[in-house]
Amino acid sequence: MKADMTKTLAERAKESAVYLYGKGVLRPEIGIILGSGLNDFADRIKNPLVISYNDVPYMEAGMVSDHRGQIVYGEYKGKKIIIFAGRFHYYESGDMQKASYPARVMVALGIKRFIITNAAGCVNTAWNAGDLMLIRDHINLSGSNPLIGPNLDEYGPRFPDMTYTYDRDLREKLKAAAANEGIMLREGVYAMFSGPSFETPAEIIFARTIGADAAGMSTVPEAIVANHAGREIIGISLLSNMAAGVLDQPLTAEEVNEAGRQAKETFARVVDLAIEI
Repeated sequence: MKADMTKTLAERAKESAVYLYGKGVLRPEIGIILGSGLNDFADRIKNPLVISYNDVPYMEAGMVSDHRGQIVYGEYKGKKIIIFAGRFHYYESGDMQKASYPARVMVALGIKRFIITNAAGCVNTAWNAGDLMLIRDHINLSGSNPLIGPNLDEYGPRFPDMTYTYDRDLREKLKAAAANEGIMLREGVYAMFSGPSFETPAEIIFARTIGADAAGMSTVPEAIVANHAGREIIGISLLSNMAAGVLDQPLTAEEVNEAGRQAKETFARVVDLAIEI
């Protein structure tokens, strides 16, 4: 199908949603975006409907090797779940609309609760690599915003409030549920840098100084779009490594993926609880 880029962003998102409806994605309740090293959670959906990003009008898979570029839909924990396994990152195109487009489609599908995950560098020196962090708030250091341009009035207001972007009541419920199972969840502030280069030690010192606990290259575009539309948002970061300069050693993408493999079961259980609460 040839994409008609003369259509508005809202029209394109609706067309993508209609395509998914036609393939059998029917009234999903919860949408999950999986970050680096975390795509295996999608395998928990039994008898799933799997659709390539590249088959959906106006969508395309990113080029990061560990991101599957697949939409996985099915029933899980008694709810209809749609999973976006992989991202098209802002740094791949410099286009915030591409980076946030899956969130636009999720809004068009009528999803009420977003669970947005990522792997991030740990900025807080009192914490450890391998910890899981609930996002309480974020700092957008990317230099851009997916709401730049004409406002989509059917989504939300021109100047959306960001005070309660990450649902406070859901965070409290999730922390309590995790604690009941002996799972420690940190809670803190996520700073988004544009990437693709990892942050410098000086940038991490800056991020720590202004209140960040973790640093990464995603999540904020999707959260802004979901918040604009008044959706519930839970953000979860796997602190895959200590951020640049903390341990005076270089960073690698493989380190991020390995941390995802090691934290696989704990991460999956926390996402389960985020679905259940």
